[in-house]
Amino acid sequence: MAGSRARWIDVPLYRVAIVCAAMLFALLGHITLIQTFGSGSLNADRRNERPLIARYDHPRGDILTYDGTSVATSLPTGTGPYRYRRVYAHGEPYAAVTGHMSLYRSTGVERALEAVLSGEDAKVKVRSLVRDGAVEGADVRLTVRDRVQQAAYQGLRSTGVPGAAVAIDPATGAILALATYPAYDPNALATLDPARLEAAAARLLSDPAKPLLNRALNRLYPPGSTFKLVTTAAALTSGEYTPSALVDAPARLRLPGTSSYVRDGECGTARPTLAYAFHLSCETAFAGIGLQLGPDLLRDQAEAFGFNAPELRVPLPATSSRYPVARDRAQAALAAIGHQDNRATPLMVAMLSAAVANDGVLMRPYLVEEVRLPDGSVINRSAPARYRTAVRPGPARYLAAMMTVATEAEGSGAAIPGVRVAVKTATSSPAVPGAGQNALITAFAPAQAPEVAVGVVLERPGDRADAVTAIARAVIEAALA
Repeated sequence: MAGSRARWIDVPLYRVAIVCAAMLFALLGHITLIQTFGSGSLNADRRNERPLIARYDHPRGDILTYDGTSVATSLPTGTGPYRYRRVYAHGEPYAAVTGHMSLYRSTGVERALEAVLSGEDAKVKVRSLVRDGAVEGADVRLTVRDRVQQAAYQGLRSTGVPGAAVAIDPATGAILALATYPAYDPNALATLDPARLEAAAARLLSDPAKPLLNRALNRLYPPGSTFKLVTTAAALTSGEYTPSALVDAPARLRLPGTSSYVRDGECGTARPTLAYAFHLSCETAFAGIGLQLGPDLLRDQAEAFGFNAPELRVPLPATSSRYPVARDRAQAALAAIGHQDNRATPLMVAMLSAAVANDGVLMRPYLVEEVRLPDGSVINRSAPARYRTAVRPGPARYLAAMMTVATEAEGSGAAIPGVRVAVKTATSSPAVPGAGQNALITAFAPAQAPEVAVGVVLERPGDRADAVTAIARAVIEAALA
């Protein structure tokens, strides 16, 4: 009797045990799913401070200029819960390069090289643990030169209008300066106070001047007459033109299939040479060249310079410059003079000159020279690499000579005593009608042995348009000093 009663009692206990076991396995399974697939979202949740505390519990690597100036470093806070804070000693002039590291996100080099700066990169972590037994971030040394960067930023700032400037070493692709204006102070977004951070971010995001926008890499502009470098390269490469070839330059040129005209009052003659038409930037002459070459040849030449290429990383991502694929002859004529839907970043504007300066070979632009541990040992060093062949050496030398003529006339704004400068200036109309014209310049120097190529863009500078040339000259002088 007792045995049957025990068996009767065991039945519900057995069922309870089964239910408990199932619940336990479900709980363990759910925990496993969270740890495996949900840890990323949990770590990214702003309410979870553990990842933030861990992120700031050791010093991050410094960001240094090529000259060794620290433009981003970590300093102890002296109070909890965050042990270190990020400091940007030179603020706005380098903001387009360094970006910032805030509690919730990073930009610029801070983001692009997050793994090595934080010490999470496998190579950095292993070597720091073996040496010191603790995780340390590696230092990042940039290609940016102090003197050149300051010249670029201060030149832009002095105009008081938005714009960007880029300087490149044509032989290597090293970026010597990358500046944008208006800029912002990264320290405002590096605060460890969430309330202050939110207020600073809201103020910058609502600013109509868009100080957070990296105009040098991520803003597209109509290239205007700087695109005539591409058109001239296509003409010279086709074999149908030489610098001394005569070209038609009427006062106005009707676009085929339309009632529209391209007008020009610069050339003063109906049959200038190609070199003279380039020097005076004759609109009808180059529109006519576009008509003769056709859309396919122009597109091929534009893509040889880097238009329509996949996103370029330097390692910051640069927006692709555009040359629309589908075009008729009328559109090709307008594209040949930098109108229509052509768009270029200031980086691309500098790359045009860099390719011409380097005998037609465009080197891949890069911003990071080396990565090294705090003890000075280098764990990664950049090597110059060919990006693409923009044009053959012969046409490139013709182009360089044609660009140089523009600065040899007395009183040229780009002229530098004792230095031959190759230059092409431009104006272009933004997409918004009536908004005024942008001013652009692409240049390199010395013309006979290039050391620096420059691209500068000013947005709707009005009567300050000539400042674009002054900025380019100051950047070139700083690079050659």
